[in-house]
Amino acid sequence: MTGFNAPLRRSRSDRMIAGVVAGLARYLGMDVALARILYVLISIFSAAFPGILVYVIFWILTPEEDYPHDQLLEKHVGNGG
Repeated sequence: MTGFNAPLRRSRSDRMIAGVVAGLARYLGMDVALARILYVLISIFSAAFPGILVYVIFWILTPEEDYPHDQLLEKHVGNGG
């Protein structure tokens, strides 16, 4: 569990659309699949929670997480082959 120490970031590696829910799940220290299910259910069954609008706002306002160092090197250098 990461707790609230890490800043809120959209996930680059575990995303369905933009990584918003995966980023929220990591920030809150919960399972990503459970967070997705809860987000969809709350969006469907609650008139006070406009899920799509909230998702788009988080997509715009939340920065993406940084590349891990080894992925960044691999992206720029290649596999050396």
